[in-house]
Amino acid sequence: MATENFKFDTLKVRAGYNPEDHNYSVAVPIYQTAAYDLGSPERAENLFLGNEEGFLYTRVNNPTVDVLEKRVAALDGAAGAIAVASGMAAIAYTILNIAEDGGRILSSAYIYGAASDSFKKIYPKFGIHFDLSRNFDNLQELEKEIKPDTKAIYVESISNPNGALVDIEALAELAHKYGIPLVVDNTFATPYLFNPIKYGADVVVYSGTKALNGHGNVIAGLVLESGKFHWDNGKFPQFQEKHYTQRDDKDNPRSFVEKFPDFPFTARIRLNYLNYLGAAIGPFDAYLLLLGIETLSERIQKQVSNTKKVIAYLEKNEHVEWIKYPSLETSPYYELSKKYFPLGTGSVFSFGFLGSIEKSKAFIQALKIFSYHANVGDARSLIINSPKTTHSELTPEEQNHADIEPNLIRISIGLEDPEDLINDLDQSFKQVFKK
Repeated sequence: MATENFKFDTLKVRAGYNPEDHNYSVAVPIYQTAAYDLGSPERAENLFLGNEEGFLYTRVNNPTVDVLEKRVAALDGAAGAIAVASGMAAIAYTILNIAEDGGRILSSAYIYGAASDSFKKIYPKFGIHFDLSRNFDNLQELEKEIKPDTKAIYVESISNPNGALVDIEALAELAHKYGIPLVVDNTFATPYLFNPIKYGADVVVYSGTKALNGHGNVIAGLVLESGKFHWDNGKFPQFQEKHYTQRDDKDNPRSFVEKFPDFPFTARIRLNYLNYLGAAIGPFDAYLLLLGIETLSERIQKQVSNTKKVIAYLEKNEHVEWIKYPSLETSPYYELSKKYFPLGTGSVFSFGFLGSIEKSKAFIQALKIFSYHANVGDARSLIINSPKTTHSELTPEEQNHADIEPNLIRISIGLEDPEDLINDLDQSFKQVFKK
């Protein structure tokens, strides 16, 4: 369906899908198949050359997954999108696609623990090095950290777990000044709360596992591109390499920029990394993610509302040392939150437990409603002690660099009644700190 005249809530239900193309099925069908009949030798040749749209093999593309990709692209205003098997696969394919011939990535220190650990353990072995900076609040100082071999700037729109924000618009201008892309992990915000491409981001990644799905029943990732970045500017020679597999009808090899001028980044991930490394999302997982997206606005609205009420309770609790949530007037990111997040800054926040580590463990154990596990953005409310779990890969020094304090507890607010959530927290505090 054409998307230019429809608003967000229409797109999240209908974008990327035409029932006429799927036997008039109202719901998106699950194409649980490994491969597709090629029809004829002529059609097979056209499909393999990319001269005709269609499906070859589910590792590379699938009709159910195709609807998911087109729907999220419509929500983000992206030129291209690709769905993969996990959020970490989305990050990995993005980093490799940008810097496969080596180089540096300038990244915020305030990022997901597994991503940070992979930046330290995995990529340097492939000649890709990360500079984790705390200067994202001071772009003049940050600019000094851009080196001749810096290939991208990488940030989270709302950081995990402390809710740090960055000035995406100014950061995009800085990146483009040096001919490099801005990559934004928009997992916490989802396209409902924030659209990075609107403010100049070139590549957006998601863990679809989190708020985008919202039901804790799927592992998925997505990569999107704005279609505006010039990958042929000389800094990324891999996009200008000519390949016989991208040949034209006269057998002339072409580059990805030549063959896919509107979306070379995601096309290259699909035909190189997804095709040959194979982190493919299954059609049933794509279906579950589509179901979650249909209620994205309603879920996020309720979760943001619940979050504000729970935080209001915690602000008055004598056993809470501090709260980190960008929408609070006391947050250093309050002004940025007003600029970029008028609908709220999500349902995830952290607080400092004012008590011993043993008491904090007892506090988590005494909760009756909150689930103790490592996901976020779920319909259920979740709690976790991040320094010992989601960010335990980081050394004490690295945790300190990322402002992850030993008493930090992360909460992801769900769809339960807020009064019940507050009462659950209250009874747990009273149980742990009873005289």
